[in-house]
Amino acid sequence: MFRVAVVNAKGGAGKTTLATNLASYYCAQQLKTALIDYDSQGSSSFWVSRRPEKSQPIQIIPAYKQPKHVTASWFIRPERDTQRVIVDTPSGLDVIQFRAVLMECDAMLIPVLPSAIDIHAVARFIAELLLQGKFKREDGRIAVVANRARKNTLVYQRLEKFLNSLGIPFIATLRDTQQYIKANEEGKGIFDMPASAVAKDIESWQPLLAWLQDTANAQSQKLGAL
Repeated sequence: MFRVAVVNAKGGAGKTTLATNLASYYCAQQLKTALIDYDSQGSSSFWVSRRPEKSQPIQIIPAYKQPKHVTASWFIRPERDTQRVIVDTPSGLDVIQFRAVLMECDAMLIPVLPSAIDIHAVARFIAELLLQGKFKREDGRIAVVANRARKNTLVYQRLEKFLNSLGIPFIATLRDTQQYIKANEEGKGIFDMPASAVAKDIESWQPLLAWLQDTANAQSQKLGAL
């Protein structure tokens, strides 16, 4: 079971969009997928509830509304034979309080928008991950994704320069496009949409997906060596 957390303490960075579209990709690959929703707004849960009946099912685990009479470990446990787990984390995430959840994850994706405010916020958040959370760059499980970006703008160039200075892999730039909104309205991801309509968007995902596959392969090799 390969776990991916989508993290950023700042709201509006596109965590849910990244999480739901990643879940749709794994479903398109015929991998049994679970989506754990820690965001109190329940956006990922709402998205799954709108999935077309003919789509491959995604198990949704609404961790944000865990009942008091059950343990967290039981409530958030994915179904047997689940192959991929996506964790949609909340805004205002406290790294120390959430550390146990993140430690169980094999990869962490940090989406960031091309704005001065978002750059400042993500710099602080990454520092908290490294210093308070005690996660290490050299572990190779943290990567940054530029979200809703236009490469030909000055603000994107500033973001790119900043991300390349972090010492953490900057693996992909996702386009600023309406296709994500159209897909979301139907409970879909771009990987569920007609290929002709989303070809450029899917192309922008390829470096991200390749990084995740390499990380999953490294995990499998590590487990095989035990």
